[in-house]
Amino acid sequence: SSKFSVNISILIVAVVIFLLVLHHNFLSLSDFLKRELSDSSPLGLQPIDFIPAAPQRLIDERNDKEIPVVIAASDERLGGAIAAMNSIYHHTTSNVVFHIVTLNDTADHLRLWLSGTALKNMRYRILDFDPHILEGKVQVDPQKADTFKPLTFARFYLPSLVPHAEKVIYVDDDVIVQDDVLELYNTPLKPGHAAAFSDDCDSTTSKVAVRGAGNQYNYIGFLDYKKETIRKLAMKANTCSFNPGVFVANLTEWKLQNITKQLEKWMALNVVEELYSKTLAGSITTPPLLIVFYKQHSSIDPMWNVRHLGSSAGKRYSPQFVKAAKLLHWNGHFKPWGRTASYAEVWEKWYIPDPTGKFSLIRRHSEAYEAK
Repeated sequence: SSKFSVNISILIVAVVIFLLVLHHNFLSLSDFLKRELSDSSPLGLQPIDFIPAAPQRLIDERNDKEIPVVIAASDERLGGAIAAMNSIYHHTTSNVVFHIVTLNDTADHLRLWLSGTALKNMRYRILDFDPHILEGKVQVDPQKADTFKPLTFARFYLPSLVPHAEKVIYVDDDVIVQDDVLELYNTPLKPGHAAAFSDDCDSTTSKVAVRGAGNQYNYIGFLDYKKETIRKLAMKANTCSFNPGVFVANLTEWKLQNITKQLEKWMALNVVEELYSKTLAGSITTPPLLIVFYKQHSSIDPMWNVRHLGSSAGKRYSPQFVKAAKLLHWNGHFKPWGRTASYAEVWEKWYIPDPTGKFSLIRRHSEAYEAK
């Protein structure tokens, strides 16, 4: 029995030691938790799980890697480019560098707008685009010379605009980004593909949009299949087209395949033979891209180019869908800085007023007038 009581005593001592150790560990753990929680995000968002912090090397690599974003900024639409850049800048922690392509006389206005506002710490380069590069490649109707927009062709010249980049994102000026562009930048491109676009017929947005004249979702909507040069290419007329307002380009592949030269070849041929469809709603940049990238492009996630907000189709989107979109695109006649675009209030959240007062929003006065 004495042996038994000794064993019991040892067991009790062991249990007490175990409880003391547990108590000590618990105290240091709660201390650690307090420290962790007070050091966490400044927004007061507390971590739910304990995820070990990424090694410093990984953090540095992620922040040092430049993500080039190319955007064209014309004077009469400068407010659009400003809002687009503001939305991109505020949704990323990555090292985004904007390459803003503009015409000579816009550069000073743009510099003033950027330096006098919340965007002054944004990283950017202003690039001057020389319209002479387009001579002989675009037919300009003298009567409509003022409607000719040379900057819409900037996207054809990406390797000369961003010579040292391997990969770039191109966006139009009528977009708002609602997620981190790092995700778009990381779009996987198949071997041999120089670009990734959002296809029209299987995009989320075409399910809602109206099929217009000449069906803008396939090749026959953009190219004139009565022309022998087009027929000889043996591209199926019902092939799904894609939207060139947002894309990711692999510039190594672009240079290897000499994409710019190929695009220029089709532009020059069109001047002579008029190869583009007549039913087309004014897009003269899309047809050469459709030819050069026929069955030779990868796809971006359709939520990264939710479009048609600038046409009547945009009214059909639910607020929930618009909120879920990673990128909203007001392609169509109605721009969000104009009178009647759908969801213009989403765009206005990112607009920064022009400190020079040159660019003013045309607001929907008609509604106020009707209310009277």
